[in-house]
Amino acid sequence: MRAALLLAISISFTAGAHETRDMALVGAHGLSGRSAYQPVIHRQGGRWIAYIGHHAGRATNPLNGAAEDNGTSILDVTDPRVPRLIAHIPGEPGGGAQMVRACDALGERGKVHLLRSFGHSAHEVWDVSRPEQPARVSVVAKGLSDTHKSWWECDTGIAYLVSGVAGWRTSRMTQVYDLSDPARPRFIRDFGLPGQQPASRGYVPTGLHGPISTGPQGNRIYFGYGTNSGGVMQVLDRRKLLEGPREPTEANLLAPEVGRFDLPPAYCAHTAFPITGLGGRDYVLVVNEALTRHCREEHQKVWLVDVTVESKPAVVSTWMPAGSEAFCARGRFGAHASNESFAPVYYRKLVFVSWFNAGVRVLDIRDPSRPVEVAHFIPAGDPLTNNVEVDERGYVYIVDRGSLGLHILELAGAARRIADPSRIR
Repeated sequence: MRAALLLAISISFTAGAHETRDMALVGAHGLSGRSAYQPVIHRQGGRWIAYIGHHAGRATNPLNGAAEDNGTSILDVTDPRVPRLIAHIPGEPGGGAQMVRACDALGERGKVHLLRSFGHSAHEVWDVSRPEQPARVSVVAKGLSDTHKSWWECDTGIAYLVSGVAGWRTSRMTQVYDLSDPARPRFIRDFGLPGQQPASRGYVPTGLHGPISTGPQGNRIYFGYGTNSGGVMQVLDRRKLLEGPREPTEANLLAPEVGRFDLPPAYCAHTAFPITGLGGRDYVLVVNEALTRHCREEHQKVWLVDVTVESKPAVVSTWMPAGSEAFCARGRFGAHASNESFAPVYYRKLVFVSWFNAGVRVLDIRDPSRPVEVAHFIPAGDPLTNNVEVDERGYVYIVDRGSLGLHILELAGAARRIADPSRIR
């Protein structure tokens, strides 16, 4: 009896009012109460900087006392126990600035650039070499009707921008740009699923949520389409996308495709995170997104899809947390997004998935046919854990869609021992 009690305590315990299992809270920041979407962590010299994209809203910037439209918060997280806000770049009034990516400048040592959305109308590049003093470099694309979670290849400068472009039949498609010189953006092509392009007819596939590229070495781009229905996970030959004919005809849109997985109608592909070379095979972690409160839809979850034979993707497993009835009763419950960092400390071993009111869930995916939860963290209060990211030190960052801000976490116990011990701090 005593042994069983001790085991239960080790599996789940309460630290304050946080609900945790093998995860410890290292530090937190309120983000001025701003609703947050995407965190990206970037090493700049001896510093670690967190760039956080916000949903629409307005709050006081404590650095200058001014009321500012929600945009991009910049925090120094070198000491994760004491994250410090060092700048805030206002976003579009009523639109925020959800998406952020950060890259070291190509050929310019010490220079760092930030790619971000400006509400729903534009994509911008900022010089954040001195993160306390960000300066806008260029407006890459403007006059848009929507934006979302783009991808930027730091080793090439190629950017895949999620945009709403006039004439296209979908709210979100892809604009491909060469941003190797961010001051002089070079347009490459527009891209989307057949049926989304201008002048097409018939069924319009669901809009893009976001891509993830493996760059020239991997030569693959993984696209996730959909919100909570009509999802598609698409695998593209990167070279064919960049070098192929640019006119968005059906044939030209199909030419780069090497694989496609159409999810059941009640699911989407919010995130398509590639996990290559796992046990000699290639997989994509597909994460759905829950939209409704009290689970008035199919339970949105994670899928592990084997894409070793790219023309025939095959689902090997799905996963969702236990206790769904209790979480459904609380409000918005279901999957949202996974980490997108390829940091070696966790890659091919652990994935981190945000689950709205169920916090962040940590899955051991070393056996893709049997993902196992090894840790979780649910913030105190009324959490809506939106997105999650990790850094190369092993710290885990979650941000809240409401007003709970940023939590910085680390693994503990058995979960920590799964990570690469030579890399984790």
